[in-house]
Amino acid sequence: MADETAAGPLAGQLALVTGASKGIGAATAKALAAAGAHVILTARTAKQLEAVEEEIHQAGGSSTIAPMDLGEPDAIARLATAIGNRWDALDILVMSAAVLTQLGPVTQIDSKAFNQAITTNLLASQALLAAFDPMLRQSKAARVIGLTSSVAAQPRAYWGAYAATKAALEALLECYAQEVERISEIRVAIVDPGATRTAMRARAFPGEDPATVKPPEDVAARLVALVQESFPTGHRERIDAAG
Repeated sequence: MADETAAGPLAGQLALVTGASKGIGAATAKALAAAGAHVILTARTAKQLEAVEEEIHQAGGSSTIAPMDLGEPDAIARLATAIGNRWDALDILVMSAAVLTQLGPVTQIDSKAFNQAITTNLLASQALLAAFDPMLRQSKAARVIGLTSSVAAQPRAYWGAYAATKAALEALLECYAQEVERISEIRVAIVDPGATRTAMRARAFPGEDPATVKPPEDVAARLVALVQESFPTGHRERIDAAG
């Protein structure tokens, strides 16, 4: 069990956030820690994770970093073993890590880049669910949040590779949600963060003024609120800019 001496609505809860070194993942990790959860942060870049962890600790939060490549064979299994040896239950799993391939026609998709996106955006998500399902079942009210994109349901020209991985992720999460609904307290939400000021967004829309889209902190605030709600499993929502 996480540190129960922490204050906040999520005190005593354990959260795992992938892609936590920057953008929405980092903002969510900080927001969960601010709400009292002990947060495990994973991403490939140790230096960036350390910077996020330092911010969490300076704000009085509690966290642990686990630098890793989700696509590395057995990396997720090793992470689950390490976490399981220290804690009994996982209360919150936020799958934020994603790879955006170079935009272009379906006929010109680079197979190596596509395979990387499939590995990170889809295969790693399945591996996370498989590895952490036992710990999620031990939670009194586990919440699994998978971040998607509008192109999953509304494909656009030149977004084929990314859209395909996100559409497959949504199907995977929906199936898992139905499978555990009647036999556990796990609740799954599929969340489209909408237009958000991230490095990935800047790559996809290089001419866009960052000031015209919401900051990652807005998404993080909604996710922290969502994990405290009693939503039906398979819940879907899009986070638009605050009015």
